[in-house]
Amino acid sequence: MNGKVRLYVDHPLAQGQAVPLTPDQAHYLFSVMRLGAGDAVTLFNGRDGAWRAIVAQAGKRGGILTCDAQTAPLRLPPDLWLLFAPIKKARTDFIVEKATELGAARIIPVQTRHTNADRIRQDRLQAHAVEAAEQCGGTFVPEVTELQPLDRLLADWPAARKLLWCDEGMVGQPTALAGHLPGPWAILIGPEGGFSDTEQTRLRALPQTLPLSLGPRILRTDTAAVAALTLWQSVLGDWR
Repeated sequence: MNGKVRLYVDHPLAQGQAVPLTPDQAHYLFSVMRLGAGDAVTLFNGRDGAWRAIVAQAGKRGGILTCDAQTAPLRLPPDLWLLFAPIKKARTDFIVEKATELGAARIIPVQTRHTNADRIRQDRLQAHAVEAAEQCGGTFVPEVTELQPLDRLLADWPAARKLLWCDEGMVGQPTALAGHLPGPWAILIGPEGGFSDTEQTRLRALPQTLPLSLGPRILRTDTAAVAALTLWQSVLGDWR
């Protein structure tokens, strides 16, 4: 095989580097994908770019790959965070997957007054980000953080990072990002019940905040996340 199978590994990658496989990775490569000794795989770790690796040892519970040549350098996304209030399980998974594909550098689930979920499985969401990066050809995997209270995040908000607040109250108003500069940004998507009055007041008082309309219709949380990321990338990101 020619290396079309892509696999994220938590291991240094370099010329001649031996990479041991976990039991789950060995099962995927050798039982699911039917690879064997001598076949090629593309590896990435989020730090060293993408590497062509050859299967040196294949077993039911493990194996070893050997890096042969770098096939792509590390490509970092723009310095863009996505903050969103978690929703139902499958739709939260969707947001993490699409945010990874669309080029978010960090994904932060936030607890708001009207957030439906009071806990998340951070390890499961991080695994979804890894799978999305494997599928979309990326060489970087964004960090998915634990659930964080929005008020605490806003209290310590970095002075240099602008916050694009997708404000339901601006539905129908013109959507405008033109004229703003690239740099550290974040996008905030609210809960299905909307932001509380207190949260809206706090957001409006933050000097780094830019309220934004996402068009003439109120979007679901998962749709709004995709729309906002696409809009930002097309105007200020690496789609220009």
